[in-house]
Amino acid sequence: MDADVSISVRGVWKVFGNRSKEALAAIKAENLGKAEVLEKYGCVVGVADATFDVHQGEIFCVMGLSGSGKSTLVRHINRLLEPTDGHILIGSEDVMGLSELPLRDLRNRRVAMVFQNFGLMPHRTVRDNVAMPLEIRGTGKAKRWEEADRVLSLVELTGWEDKYAHELSGGMQQRVGLARAIAADPEILLMDEPFSALDPLIRKQLQDQFMELSASLKKTTIFITHDLDEAIRIGNRIAIMKDGRIVQIGTPEEIVLNPADDYVADFVAGISKLNLIFAHSVMRPLAEYEAQNGTVPTNIPEAGPDTVLNDLIDMSVDGHGLIAVAENGNTIGVIDRIDLMKAIQGGRGGEAAS
Repeated sequence: MDADVSISVRGVWKVFGNRSKEALAAIKAENLGKAEVLEKYGCVVGVADATFDVHQGEIFCVMGLSGSGKSTLVRHINRLLEPTDGHILIGSEDVMGLSELPLRDLRNRRVAMVFQNFGLMPHRTVRDNVAMPLEIRGTGKAKRWEEADRVLSLVELTGWEDKYAHELSGGMQQRVGLARAIAADPEILLMDEPFSALDPLIRKQLQDQFMELSASLKKTTIFITHDLDEAIRIGNRIAIMKDGRIVQIGTPEEIVLNPADDYVADFVAGISKLNLIFAHSVMRPLAEYEAQNGTVPTNIPEAGPDTVLNDLIDMSVDGHGLIAVAENGNTIGVIDRIDLMKAIQGGRGGEAAS
C-alpha cells in the first residue's frame, strides 16, 4: 500500500440475512442483482464489492440517495458492522484481523466517529462530553478538562463548557460532537451525515468551520452525505453509490464534467459549474492554439491553471476575448470565448459525457 494511503478498502461486501454467505457465493457465481438476492435468499445487499483508497489528510465524501449503502459502508471502517467479505486496512494494519481489545483501542485512539444525531450524554456537561474519550483512556481529570477546553475553543464554544446538551442549539450540539471526536486526536474521522439535520445557514457555517479545522489539523476524513452540493463543497474526492455499489469516484470537477453513467449525470445536472471547472480543463494547449491562430498576443489577461470558470468569465469581459494560461512564468495554453461557452454548457470534458 502506498505510504500516503490512510485507509484501503478492498472488495468489501455486506449482505444482511441468515443466508448471507450462500447469497454472496451466488452473487459472485451468477451475477445476481439486488432484487434477485432478496427474492431467492431473503437477503439484502447493503454494500457490493466496494474498493477505494483514502489518502492521508483527504476529505473523501461518500454520497448517494437513501438506501444506497453509504452509511452501511462507513460503519465497516471501524467494524461497527462486520463485512460479509473483503479487507480493510488502516495504514498497514488489517482491521479484519483485530481481536476485541485491539479493536477497542482502534476505536478509542485512532478512529473517531461523528453521527447525525449528535450522540451527546444528556447528564454530562459540554466539557465532560468532550472529555469522555480521554476519560475512557484513563487520562486524569485536569488533563482531560484542559484538552476539552482547548478543542471547545477550536469550535468556538468557549464559555459553554458547563452547560448541558438541552441548553444548546442543534448547531452547537453538533459542534460539541465534533469537538469530542477531535479531543481523541484520532488519525481518522468518520462523519455520518453530521450536518444534515441542521438549518441551511447553520449547516453552511459548520461546513466552513469543519473545512478550516480539517485544513489545520490534517485529519483523514470519510464524510457521508446525501447532498451533492455539500460533497462538492467540502470533498477532495467523491464516491457516488447506488444500490450498494460505488458507481464513480473522482474529484468534484471530474464528477461534474465526466459523469460515469446516466445516474451520476442526473445527480450533477443542476450543479453550477462556475466554481468547479478550472482553466487547465478549458484551455487549448499553446501549440494547438498557435498552429491554428499564430502567435499569442502579449497584452491579454493571464490566468493560472487552477483559475475557476467564474473568474475566467470576468477576465474575458475586458474586450480582448483571449486569456493566456501560464504556469511558472510560461504560457501553456489559451482560452477564447468559444472555449468559455463550451465550458458553461458542459465543458470540453462534458462533451464526452453527453
